[in-house]
Amino acid sequence: MAITTQYVVSHKGVEKLVTTDKKEADQYDKMLDAADNLAEYISAKGIKMDDGAIEELTIMLAKNKDKISKIFKGATADSVLEDESAEVVKLQANG
Repeated sequence: MAITTQYVVSHKGVEKLVTTDKKEADQYDKMLDAADNLAEYISAKGIKMDDGAIEELTIMLAKNKDKISKIFKGATADSVLEDESAEVVKLQANG
């Protein structure tokens, strides 16, 4: 019999991630916190979106913060998307 420690990340009462890796759980929790902060900021600025759309948008932004940062520094969306596609191809070739 094996004993395994599992880390469960919940968000608004919904289980979002179950992992045995504490670092992964902490990173995911931090990303969800950033998404919540983004949602709060967007709402405070008066942008009207339904809750589902704003949650989907802010989670995508938080998950891709490094890529979005490149756009703010002057990269085009196409170049960031090309880099992303190249990463996927590289992972598939190595996987």
